[in-house]
Amino acid sequence: MPTKPFEPRGVWPALATPFTDDGEIDLDRYRRLIEFVVDQGVTGVVPCGTTGESPTLSWQEHEDLVGAAIDTVDGAVGVLAGTGSNNTQEAIRGTEDAYRRGASAALLVDCYYNGPSSLELRTEYYERVLKAVPEIPLVPYVIPGRTGCALGAEDLAMLHQSAPERVPAVKQATGDLDRMRRDRELAGPGLAIMSGDDDMTLHMMNDPAIAASGVISVMGNLVPKALSEMVAARADGDVARAGEIAAQIGPLLKCVGVKAHAVRELPDGRKLQVVDGFRNPLPLKTMMAGLGVIGRYGRRPLGQMSAPAVEVVRGAVRAVWEAAPEWLRPIEDAFDVRIAKRLEDDAAWR
Repeated sequence: MPTKPFEPRGVWPALATPFTDDGEIDLDRYRRLIEFVVDQGVTGVVPCGTTGESPTLSWQEHEDLVGAAIDTVDGAVGVLAGTGSNNTQEAIRGTEDAYRRGASAALLVDCYYNGPSSLELRTEYYERVLKAVPEIPLVPYVIPGRTGCALGAEDLAMLHQSAPERVPAVKQATGDLDRMRRDRELAGPGLAIMSGDDDMTLHMMNDPAIAASGVISVMGNLVPKALSEMVAARADGDVARAGEIAAQIGPLLKCVGVKAHAVRELPDGRKLQVVDGFRNPLPLKTMMAGLGVIGRYGRRPLGQMSAPAVEVVRGAVRAVWEAAPEWLRPIEDAFDVRIAKRLEDDAAWR
């Protein structure tokens, strides 16, 4: 039996993967993170997604993380296991393991780097996984900015309408509202559209032609209660309250990706102005490390943010702490830290 039947609504934090300083998975901190977000009222958790650095995990680590998530939630919330790959056979293997362990559903990202067409994604990837592992729902994850390809709205509609209970939802991270409206138009009212971009969630819920039902969230690792209350308020029709919460945590939602100016000095002495772009999960993990939630390590090629970029995310945390400390305060008890002290400690952010 699954941990809990899959509910494509509400807030599902895409769990960050904590590592020790020598690069091993820190299962103790991982379980503590899961306990924290569950206690704050999320609908479910997502191990081994993009935020969890899934491309750099071995399959054994992948299976260990999914298993630990299922064991830790202990039926309290759902588990949407990231099992996607750019290799269909690997996706089948991961999905089979997730089903055996008791995951609620499997999240399959479009095949990165290979560049399949939408037709090939449907027939050679999603449909093959559906056939190989018929017992578990699948959620396509459309994020062309990462994958270089995209399951089209037409093929998504074919998957959903052929077996609504097998493909009940999509994680939409195209950033394209017209594409999302097309998803709804073709698939119909039964498809749950989950936001894959924290800062677009309310836009997607407010637009009746999209009617999103929740978010698979990056910042759900830091402010799960705020996001849960925001999504619940909007689902209940309280647009004003949802907007108020979104504004309060807005500085964090803008930090899923961070850009900062820098200077490169060539060996011949020339100095060049550049812009460094740091993408999820690095800004999130930098904030989590600065607050003492997890360690600093990210799997290479992810490294460390530049000092100016660190100050951007530190400033975002400070802004939320000063404007609406109630959303960050649960971190203090859960991880035995004091946020005001951590924010003023330069060594914590160095």
